[in-house]
Amino acid sequence: MAFALLTSVPPVFGLYTSFFPVLIYTLLGTGRHLSTGTFAVLSLMTGSAVERLVPEPLGGNLSGIEREQLDAQRVGSAAALAFGSGALMLGMFALQLGVLSTFLSEPVVKALTSGAALHVLVSQLPSLLGLPLPRQIGCFSLFKTLAAVLTALPRSSPAELTISALSLALLVPVKELNVRFRDKLPTPIPGEIVMVLLASVLCFTSSLDTRYNIQIVGLLPGGFPQPHLPDLAELPRILADSLPIALVTFAVSASLASIYADKYSYTVDSNQELLAHGISNLISSLFSCFPNSATLATTSLLVDAGGNTQLAGLFSCIVVLSVLLWLGPFFYYLPKAVLACINISSMRQMFFQMQELPQLWRISRMDFAVWMVTWVAVVILSVDLGLAVGVIFSMMTVVCRTQRVQCLALGLAEGTELYRPLEESHKLLKVPGLCILRYPTPLYFGTRGQFRRILEWHLGLGEGRKETPKLDGPPDAVAEPVRVVVLDCSGITFADAAGAREVVQLARRCRDAGIHLLLAQCNASVLGTLTQAGLLDRVTPEQLFVSVQDAAAHALERLEPTGPKTCTVWV
Repeated sequence: MAFALLTSVPPVFGLYTSFFPVLIYTLLGTGRHLSTGTFAVLSLMTGSAVERLVPEPLGGNLSGIEREQLDAQRVGSAAALAFGSGALMLGMFALQLGVLSTFLSEPVVKALTSGAALHVLVSQLPSLLGLPLPRQIGCFSLFKTLAAVLTALPRSSPAELTISALSLALLVPVKELNVRFRDKLPTPIPGEIVMVLLASVLCFTSSLDTRYNIQIVGLLPGGFPQPHLPDLAELPRILADSLPIALVTFAVSASLASIYADKYSYTVDSNQELLAHGISNLISSLFSCFPNSATLATTSLLVDAGGNTQLAGLFSCIVVLSVLLWLGPFFYYLPKAVLACINISSMRQMFFQMQELPQLWRISRMDFAVWMVTWVAVVILSVDLGLAVGVIFSMMTVVCRTQRVQCLALGLAEGTELYRPLEESHKLLKVPGLCILRYPTPLYFGTRGQFRRILEWHLGLGEGRKETPKLDGPPDAVAEPVRVVVLDCSGITFADAAGAREVVQLARRCRDAGIHLLLAQCNASVLGTLTQAGLLDRVTPEQLFVSVQDAAAHALERLEPTGPKTCTVWV
């Protein structure tokens, strides 16, 4: 019900969204520990879209009938968003795009949810203070909301402010106790249930709704809504909003499922997850539900409570069903400020994700940069734009790292067939005229220039000698004229047409310079691309080897060195 208010629809539709999607995912999902239903990030995104599609009149003073009509329009828009996002996920399933989950790195997902939690906190401030302010949408909405709250602060309701303070004073310590004594408690302390009961009883006995104009939940209609198809005329309008909602649904659900799958040693089918969440959103939209996904807080709660299979979702459905059929009237006097406090307290886990930043800084500065860029973009712009910025920046870091290849000199350890860094031993000797090179990155249009410069420098081809790359090996390691070169292709995971042509040109230049080129450990994909580019017109099949050791042995036989059978490898 709290997340329904975040979505700008009546509270009962949060109960619907906690029933139908959970039931469907239980039958189709592969995440054993996943808890699905309402999720704060999606509710925030959906609410922003609903507020833009169905804005509240400027006057703000609506009669009961006008308020019902406005709510009906907003429920229709939210259901259309669920229908559109579900259809998009089914389309992604048909195209087998589950592999896209590999591009959603953990720093991006954690920064996204942490930044969205701050949006949720700020968006709930008017409800905490009893200020009837319109929701701000679009870029910089967080700062616009803060400015509006600060401006209207003198008009805040002391009664609702008191209720909010008491609610948070109960909920936050209970959350902390549940986390700190997780292993000792047989079941988590139900702080939210206690708070809802206390607030409802207090509001009923003291008539706070009439005496102090406290906003309450009101009557929750019993039973289920009649199924009907969302207005298809709305689909062109909501398509731009459905796409980021679908991506966030898949990103959060796939990431959360994989985390618990790794922890408990089972596998998750990302394409099946697309199908499960797509059908879940599509069918639940027929019952006026808004977009749903896996949820961080309730998944953690489910695991702590001992849930190990999807059947745990059935018990959750039974509880929600009992509220819809029998217990709904007991929530009539529940203050909406309490629901806002539940929203804020449920964000605890997302806020505390920032505690991982120091460790992330020590492990990987690049991942730290991805986390910070995504978080700043989410906070300053919006959740959907922040996700786009985070994914693009994450991909750019991968591309940039392929441009920064560091060379490490290795040598064949005396009396073994193992190659070790030269710094580890002073007994490694090099064979005059032999050079073994390993290029440790994909060979494509973005790296072919770097590949050419490194090879030119090592082999003394063209002007390459004048462009000295940064190397860790000794300066005289390639001082002798090279007669045989072994190119270890084990680090080249793929090659495009431009990269393949670069290898073909290298083979031609080596042949013209009297250098015998040997290729080792080419995988089938790279070898096929090189063959299509005309490599076999420049080299013979006898120059292709399965391992570096075989290629090095062939090179040593060709050179017939007088010294020990050792050589230097440049990585």
